[in-house]
Amino acid sequence: MMQYNGLTLAYIGDAYYELSIREYLLSNKITKVNELHQGAIKFTSAINQAKAVTFLIDNFYNEEEVLIFKRGRNQNATHKPKNAGIQTYNRATGFESVIGYLYLMGNVERLNELIQYTIKVLEKLQ
Repeated sequence: MMQYNGLTLAYIGDAYYELSIREYLLSNKITKVNELHQGAIKFTSAINQAKAVTFLIDNFYNEEEVLIFKRGRNQNATHKPKNAGIQTYNRATGFESVIGYLYLMGNVERLNELIQYTIKVLEKLQ
């Protein structure tokens, strides 16, 4: 297993996930910057990522991904979240850690499956 800590995995996972969501919004013919921003928040906010995690843990993550999620979730962050409680923020960090892990491992197929599943879950919750 890769030796990066959970926050490092979340750092790269956040960037990859954000770009993926922006591409998804553009593919849906959303082109106005304000609409893009508002649309992205629906998928990238810590609150919504934490909501998605509930479904991911129960229905999608494999055993290794659950361990990576827990590694990210249990890391001590160096700052306090602005728009979410600490538990919500930690769950979102765990989510981003899994994305970062899959990205760094080069597992693009699983990474894309995860992002597509997350988008479907969050669209249903909107």
